[in-house]
Amino acid sequence: MTPLNRSTCRRLKNLRQIPSVWEGDRYPLRQSSLSDNPGDPSGGDCILWVDGSSAHVRAMEMVSPTAGPEAMVRALLRAMEQPHDSNYSTGPARPETIVVRSRELQFFLRGILQDLDIRVTYSTELPMIDEIWQSLQNFLGGGSSQIPPQYLEELQTVATQIWHDAPWSTLSDEKIIAIHLNYQEIETLYLSFLGLLGVEFGVLMYRSEASLKSFRQRLLALDDSSPEQLEEIFLQQDCFFMTFEATGDRQDLTIEPGSFPESTLLDDPSLVPEFGSLHPLEGMRPIRHGEEALVMLAALKALHAFLLEHHAVFHLDHFPTMAYQCSISLPDPQYPDPLAITVSTMPELAQELAAFTSPPSPDRSSRDVSVHLFNADTVPTGTLSQFGLISWDMLAELRALVKVHQAVDGLFPMEGEGFPILLLQTSRPKALRLIETLQDCGGVVSVGFTTKNEGMTAASSDLGLFRTHDGVFHLFSEYHRPSPGDARQRWQDCCSHTNGYCGLIIAKGVTGAAKGQPSIKDMLALFETRSFHLT
Repeated sequence: MTPLNRSTCRRLKNLRQIPSVWEGDRYPLRQSSLSDNPGDPSGGDCILWVDGSSAHVRAMEMVSPTAGPEAMVRALLRAMEQPHDSNYSTGPARPETIVVRSRELQFFLRGILQDLDIRVTYSTELPMIDEIWQSLQNFLGGGSSQIPPQYLEELQTVATQIWHDAPWSTLSDEKIIAIHLNYQEIETLYLSFLGLLGVEFGVLMYRSEASLKSFRQRLLALDDSSPEQLEEIFLQQDCFFMTFEATGDRQDLTIEPGSFPESTLLDDPSLVPEFGSLHPLEGMRPIRHGEEALVMLAALKALHAFLLEHHAVFHLDHFPTMAYQCSISLPDPQYPDPLAITVSTMPELAQELAAFTSPPSPDRSSRDVSVHLFNADTVPTGTLSQFGLISWDMLAELRALVKVHQAVDGLFPMEGEGFPILLLQTSRPKALRLIETLQDCGGVVSVGFTTKNEGMTAASSDLGLFRTHDGVFHLFSEYHRPSPGDARQRWQDCCSHTNGYCGLIIAKGVTGAAKGQPSIKDMLALFETRSFHLT
């Protein structure tokens, strides 16, 4: 244990000592709703120091879970000298008494604070700090769910069934399925599916057709894709939602839905389904009430029954008119008899939504390419993607050595530090298959990024894409915000020196010593192309 410096002790003893009791504790965010990913064991900790006499937070610090008890001392010293809320607190001061919930921390603080005339006590109850912590959790939507356990269990069961049905594999987001319920004041829910990109999976259940259309129209009319504007449009939706939060790297995002064993969905924290609601006046919140849970349960059960019967009929270019009737039993004592529910496709609405945008062409804006034509399966799982530069000499050498070379029409200025490239590195067999696929698609037209505007996290990430000659955009990576975007920005700046020209290199060696640093002999193909940045 390192003691305080003598100068620090003198400085702290010069603070006036007030007759108050401060409570201090440390909460693991990985076990609370304040964490971005509550199931992630690597989440941080939150340290709170609260003046129990005035009910004011003196200090709140976020620290690593591996930080030792010294972090509590650092936060305490800031609570004394630089209180969090100087307008309402008593200003810089020392307390007479400190109460903590850990015996080890009590003994540690006694040794550290012995020269400051502060009494350190232990208590299993910290009422003020617990109340503040609970208020924070409730404010941020992390209070305990109000869904009765029997509803929650059935919702999780049907969510598992929907995951294995994988409607997003053949139904893009404009292909709407209507669930005619006539239950709990809900006549019809209009279902749209997330997942064709292989990035986010789920079901949106709009309470009205008008809300569905309005969201699409406002999103496509957006001139400035600022996070604030995207968030405002996002919060104008009126729908229930069920999403599967796939976390981790691209390997996690591109796993085939049907490959998960049934137990994995409920056991793996990264795949636990989330049930929530969006409303223009309420914002986004979790489902907490039984009647809402029952409405979602009825709709999802009917969807599962419909998909079991008709899923094989659908493919990406075939969405026929059909209707299906089923009887759904619910654990609702007010409705002891099964509900008669009709499920129907809405191909005319799908055409109307598709007409909001035109098919993409090389000169179209991001609004034209952000809805449909993405392929998340072209780039093999586990592929490394890197942006960078190669020297002009290496470009000349590479053109002569690679087995597959796509040249550009005309010349471009060979200026700047080098030639900007996107490198995709995978195993040799997968690299050869990828090259063959790109050749079958007519070659690569462009490489770049677009803001992800699908689903529940519209402004949270960028998608790395390249476009082939057949008009299809292929996903090679997702970049979460905040992320170190300097490399991509430098790459885009370098593209400006070449009038937008760049290269896509396919390399082997991802499983060997060349992983992340392939030599020129590991590079199998060079596609010279153009860059884009869609916002």
